[in-house]
Amino acid sequence: MWGSDGNKYTLSQFKSRTVVIYFYPKDDTPGCTMEACGFRDTIPAITKKKAVVLGISNDNYTSHKKFSDKYSLNFPLLCDTDRSVSKAYGVWQNKGIFGWGIVRTTFVIDPAGKIRKVFQQVNPTGHAKQVIKALK
Repeated sequence: MWGSDGNKYTLSQFKSRTVVIYFYPKDDTPGCTMEACGFRDTIPAITKKKAVVLGISNDNYTSHKKFSDKYSLNFPLLCDTDRSVSKAYGVWQNKGIFGWGIVRTTFVIDPAGKIRKVFQQVNPTGHAKQVIKALK
Protein backbone atom coordinates (compact mmCIF):
# COMPACT_ATOMS: atom_id res chain seq x y z
CA MET A 1 0.00 0.00 0.00
CA TRP A 2 1.14 3.53 -0.73
CA GLY A 3 1.51 6.00 2.10
CA SER A 4 0.99 9.72 2.47
CA ASP A 5 4.78 10.10 2.48
CA GLY A 6 5.11 8.57 -1.00
CA ASN A 7 6.57 5.28 0.26
CA LYS A 8 5.20 1.79 -0.23
CA TYR A 9 4.41 -0.22 2.92
CA THR A 10 3.96 -3.89 3.77
CA LEU A 11 3.55 -5.55 7.17
CA SER A 12 6.64 -7.66 6.53
CA GLN A 13 8.92 -4.62 6.75
CA PHE A 14 8.01 -4.26 10.44
CA LYS A 15 8.91 -7.80 11.57
CA SER A 16 10.83 -6.67 14.64
CA ARG A 17 8.16 -4.20 15.81
CA THR A 18 4.59 -4.11 16.99
CA VAL A 19 2.29 -2.52 14.40
CA VAL A 20 -0.76 -0.47 15.31
CA ILE A 21 -3.08 -0.32 12.31
CA TYR A 22 -6.01 1.97 12.73
CA PHE A 23 -8.76 2.07 10.14
CA TYR A 24 -10.71 5.30 9.93
CA PRO A 25 -13.57 6.47 7.69
CA LYS A 26 -12.42 9.72 6.06
CA ASP A 27 -9.60 12.25 6.01
CA ASP A 28 -10.12 15.63 7.65
CA THR A 29 -13.44 14.92 9.35
CA PRO A 30 -13.92 15.73 13.05
CA GLY A 31 -13.62 12.23 14.55
CA CYS A 32 -10.87 11.13 12.20
CA THR A 33 -8.89 14.30 12.88
CA MET A 34 -9.23 13.80 16.63
CA GLU A 35 -8.04 10.21 16.34
CA ALA A 36 -5.10 11.06 14.05
CA CYS A 37 -3.97 13.94 16.26
CA GLY A 38 -4.22 11.66 19.30
CA PHE A 39 -1.79 9.24 17.68
CA ARG A 40 0.43 12.13 16.53
CA ASP A 41 0.66 13.48 20.07
CA THR A 42 1.46 10.09 21.61
CA ILE A 43 4.00 8.85 19.05
CA PRO A 44 6.92 9.22 21.52
CA ALA A 45 5.21 6.83 23.99
CA ILE A 46 4.28 4.44 21.18
CA THR A 47 7.77 4.32 19.67
CA LYS A 48 9.22 3.84 23.17
CA LYS A 49 7.26 0.57 23.21
CA LYS A 50 8.87 -0.40 19.88
CA ALA A 51 5.66 0.08 17.94
CA VAL A 52 4.70 1.92 14.75
CA VAL A 53 1.36 3.45 13.76
CA LEU A 54 -0.23 3.12 10.33
CA GLY A 55 -3.54 4.81 9.52
CA ILE A 56 -5.66 3.34 6.73
CA SER A 57 -8.70 4.70 4.91
CA ASN A 58 -10.13 4.50 1.41
CA ASP A 59 -9.01 8.04 0.60
CA ASN A 60 -6.44 8.59 -2.15
CA TYR A 61 -2.85 9.77 -1.92
CA THR A 62 -3.70 13.44 -2.56
CA SER A 63 -6.28 13.47 0.23
CA HIS A 64 -3.91 11.66 2.66
CA LYS A 65 -1.03 14.00 1.85
CA LYS A 66 -3.17 17.10 2.41
CA PHE A 67 -4.59 15.72 5.70
CA SER A 68 -1.17 14.62 6.92
CA ASP A 69 0.44 17.97 6.09
CA LYS A 70 -2.41 20.02 7.57
CA TYR A 71 -2.08 18.31 10.97
CA SER A 72 1.68 17.54 10.89
CA LEU A 73 1.04 13.82 11.27
CA ASN A 74 4.21 11.94 12.15
CA PHE A 75 3.16 8.52 10.86
CA PRO A 76 2.00 7.34 7.43
CA LEU A 77 -1.58 7.20 6.21
CA LEU A 78 -2.04 4.32 3.78
CA CYS A 79 -4.29 4.34 0.71
CA ASP A 80 -6.78 1.50 0.44
CA THR A 81 -8.63 2.92 -2.56
CA ASP A 82 -9.68 -0.52 -3.80
CA ARG A 83 -10.92 -1.46 -0.30
CA SER A 84 -9.04 -4.78 -0.41
CA VAL A 85 -7.30 -4.33 2.94
CA SER A 86 -10.42 -2.94 4.64
CA LYS A 87 -12.36 -5.97 3.41
CA ALA A 88 -9.60 -8.41 4.44
CA TYR A 89 -9.66 -7.02 8.00
CA GLY A 90 -13.46 -7.06 8.07
CA VAL A 91 -13.83 -3.32 8.66
CA TRP A 92 -15.61 -2.52 5.35
CA GLN A 93 -19.19 -2.89 6.51
CA ASN A 94 -22.73 -1.73 5.90
CA LYS A 95 -23.23 1.20 8.26
CA GLY A 96 -27.00 1.33 7.88
CA ILE A 97 -28.32 4.71 6.75
CA PHE A 98 -24.73 5.83 6.00
CA GLY A 99 -24.20 2.99 3.50
CA TRP A 100 -21.00 1.01 3.15
CA GLY A 101 -17.79 2.30 4.70
CA ILE A 102 -15.01 1.70 7.17
CA VAL A 103 -16.04 1.01 10.73
CA ARG A 104 -13.45 2.69 12.97
CA THR A 105 -11.30 -0.21 14.22
CA THR A 106 -7.72 -0.60 15.51
CA PHE A 107 -5.53 -3.72 15.39
CA VAL A 108 -2.39 -4.30 17.43
CA ILE A 109 -0.16 -6.79 15.61
CA ASP A 110 2.86 -8.28 17.37
CA PRO A 111 6.33 -8.68 15.80
CA ALA A 112 5.44 -12.26 14.78
CA GLY A 113 2.49 -10.96 12.75
CA LYS A 114 -0.25 -12.14 15.12
CA ILE A 115 -3.17 -9.90 16.00
CA ARG A 116 -2.94 -9.37 19.76
CA LYS A 117 -5.69 -6.83 20.33
CA VAL A 118 -8.66 -5.46 18.39
CA PHE A 119 -10.45 -2.27 19.34
CA GLN A 120 -13.87 -2.23 17.67
CA GLN A 121 -16.23 0.71 17.20
CA VAL A 122 -13.55 3.03 18.50
CA ASN A 123 -14.36 6.31 20.18
CA PRO A 124 -11.60 8.66 18.95
CA THR A 125 -11.46 10.57 22.25
CA GLY A 126 -8.51 9.16 24.20
CA HIS A 127 -8.14 6.16 21.91
CA ALA A 128 -4.38 6.55 21.44
CA LYS A 129 -3.90 6.28 25.20
CA GLN A 130 -5.95 3.06 25.23
CA VAL A 131 -3.65 1.68 22.54
CA ILE A 132 -0.53 2.59 24.54
CA LYS A 133 -1.89 0.65 27.51
CA ALA A 134 -2.36 -2.40 25.26
CA LEU A 135 1.24 -2.33 24.02
CA LYS A 136 3.64 -4.62 25.86
